[in-house]
Amino acid sequence: MNQAHLPEFEKIHRQYYSMVLNLCRGFMKGDMDLAHDLAQEVFINVWNALPGYRAEASYKTWIYRITVNTCLLQIRKDKNKIKVSLETAAHATETDAAAQENEKVLYRAIGQLDEVDRLMMMMVLDEVTYEEIARIMGVTENNLRVKIHRIKTKLKTFIEYERRRNG
Repeated sequence: MNQAHLPEFEKIHRQYYSMVLNLCRGFMKGDMDLAHDLAQEVFINVWNALPGYRAEASYKTWIYRITVNTCLLQIRKDKNKIKVSLETAAHATETDAAAQENEKVLYRAIGQLDEVDRLMMMMVLDEVTYEEIARIMGVTENNLRVKIHRIKTKLKTFIEYERRRNG
């Protein structure tokens, strides 16, 4: 890639790194080490694809697509190797023990979802608009709302079960 793209890439990296990392974290079921590695892979892919960026979608949408594709490829490669690291999830940025426990339960619940549902929930948690999620996923907003409602119901059931089992 041409060095002329370096300032543009640096701006993209600064602006979207946390979004990419959070999405990768969701795909890696809360394992921050894997999420960091995957985020690095995403930005290598962004760097390589930047000369071909055609501005048909916003940078955010474009980077989401690259992130999703990179994450799904990694999951397919390591389908049987990826494990939830509760220790890593426990070292989240929040120090409050109750918040950490809630976060662990949430990420374990999200980890139980299939890949597409997990992606949708990570975008919801990242406060991406339903309109943009629908565009990224290639579904209508109404269809997306139904899917998200069903996913939230699954998550609620899992979390309630976990709390009863552990509490």
